[in-house]
Amino acid sequence: MANNEQPYDPYIPSGRGTPGPNAQYDGADRTAALQAQIDDTVNVMRQNIQRTEERGGRLDNVEAQTEGLKNSAERFKRGANRVRKDFWWKNVRMWVLIILGIAVVIALIVGL
Repeated sequence: MANNEQPYDPYIPSGRGTPGPNAQYDGADRTAALQAQIDDTVNVMRQNIQRTEERGGRLDNVEAQTEGLKNSAERFKRGANRVRKDFWWKNVRMWVLIILGIAVVIALIVGL
């Protein structure tokens, strides 16, 4: 080991050697840089929380719309079944009238 080479000290950051007269300013700069990073992180977290709240509001809106669509679909299904039954009865009446008409025509032909 040469005389001008210092022994390893884990408490002194590598590449800096012994602290010089500006060490206090270096520490303040590092503290300011760390505080800036913390402020940036806090801002990002606040934005994430705000976006999460907005998404929650949108999800509530979508849930309400889904419930409305479900109710509309149930009403449509009931209405469609009612219309289907009404047309089925109309069809049955039409076939009954057609069969009676044919029976009357046959009775008139046979009776003459």
